[in-house]
Amino acid sequence: MTSPEPARIAERPSGVDLRVRIGTILLQNPVIAASGTFGYGVEFAPLVDLNRLGGLVVKGLSLEPMAGSPPPRMHETVGGLINAIGLQNVGVRAFVSEKLPALRSYRTAVIANVFGRSVTEYVEVIRVLEDTEGLAAYELNISCPNVEQGGAEYGADPVLAAEVIGRTRKACRRPLWVKLSPSVGNIGLVSKAAESSGADALVIANTYPALCLDVHTRKSYLGSTGGGLSGPAIKPITLRLVHEAYQVVSIPIIGLGGIEKATDAAEYMIAGASAVEVGTAHFVDPRASERLVEDLEAWCRRENIREISGLRGSLGANRVV
Repeated sequence: MTSPEPARIAERPSGVDLRVRIGTILLQNPVIAASGTFGYGVEFAPLVDLNRLGGLVVKGLSLEPMAGSPPPRMHETVGGLINAIGLQNVGVRAFVSEKLPALRSYRTAVIANVFGRSVTEYVEVIRVLEDTEGLAAYELNISCPNVEQGGAEYGADPVLAAEVIGRTRKACRRPLWVKLSPSVGNIGLVSKAAESSGADALVIANTYPALCLDVHTRKSYLGSTGGGLSGPAIKPITLRLVHEAYQVVSIPIIGLGGIEKATDAAEYMIAGASAVEVGTAHFVDPRASERLVEDLEAWCRRENIREISGLRGSLGANRVV
């Protein structure tokens, strides 16, 4: 078994060490572009210096191409965005032949987001990717319905989550990150199930189920009725989930939800995250991730922080009782 491919690290900024470690992967900084908001990465290359990012997660990859949900697919709401893209993607084989070759020229860690409608499909997508070079890790999206069990969501059931994680873990040599759903009764229970089944890191969390209605037409603003809420509105809720998971697992956590500025990222790290993913902010500013790296460096200088990794899990560390 070969070792996971580490990200190639650039020279660190003078005076501030932004490097963070996610298991065996050393990232040059804690900023990762989130899946579904950054295309396959290559589309953003003319606008963004991809080498400045800690990593990027490509659009979710399925065994076969998927057309996604009917339009409209996005609707802006107070403090966020509701989307119903429907996991549209070119399929894993087209990604390998058409997108991945260009991504190999960057030193940024490239993570492949993987999903399926059955455990077998998850495993098959992983097997296709295992025969390629240029990927640092996999991000397993378990917020998907299991068609073999009546549409139950993998991530909402610790038993189903453990099954899909365990099977994919056996099929892959690279690190396996598991992206959890926020729609669970006990995030700690699912987090521990993921860890014990072979997850190398947790991504917390996916979007929140939501509904947006037009009172005049009495219909949804979206073509598929419901969607997923993301953006600043969800940050305080997800921040709590990250902290709760941090209390019960030893593997790294990547925080995701409403991150726009340096202090947002710092909050997640203080709550227990080792790194963060930036999503919805890219719809406002395509350079949001790159700008966040710059802002984090400047913020660390102002706060006299030499190593950003020291923020992890420091909630209450300076509290006077």
